[in-house]
Amino acid sequence: MRRHACLILLPLLAAVPVAAQAPRPPAAPMAEAVRFIEELDAMRSGLAAGIGAGEAPDSATFAQVCRPVGARARTEGAARGWQVAQLAGRNRNPANALDEEGKFATRVFERHPGVLSLWLASTREGQPGIRYFRRIVVEQPCLACHGDAAARPAFIQQRYPLDRAYGFAVGDLRGVYAVFIPDSAPAR
Repeated sequence: MRRHACLILLPLLAAVPVAAQAPRPPAAPMAEAVRFIEELDAMRSGLAAGIGAGEAPDSATFAQVCRPVGARARTEGAARGWQVAQLAGRNRNPANALDEEGKFATRVFERHPGVLSLWLASTREGQPGIRYFRRIVVEQPCLACHGDAAARPAFIQQRYPLDRAYGFAVGDLRGVYAVFIPDSAPAR
């Protein structure tokens, strides 16, 4: 059985008087977010396992492995009233760059390798809520596109000229899943 360390960090609440604090989402959506991200990560891992050793990934591989994970994150997150993203400091697509909370979560994960996830009080676009971050770890099949810079597939080098998502090793922190649950998220 895998052990997961989770931190709950609510730094913004420390500065707010108790009477003025906004209500936190009930525990059910929080548990649902954890379950959803674990399923999403298992999907990512399972699809990546389909990349054969020594196989040269192409745009079709990307469409079968990486794109479905991002699409599921967005569509299922939206259906729940959440914002779900995959973020990274060393990103391939600048739209997936870390925001300030993502940078904070990444620093925690880098300093504490045993921490799998954490929660932060957050406000997004003026809406208070809570944000869940979970680490994304590099696995062996990921190195076909995220390993040595010179070995990156040609389609990645052409499509992403500002690519920084390479030079990883198995076990490295690749990025984070980020889920924002607004206080007003509909119950499911």
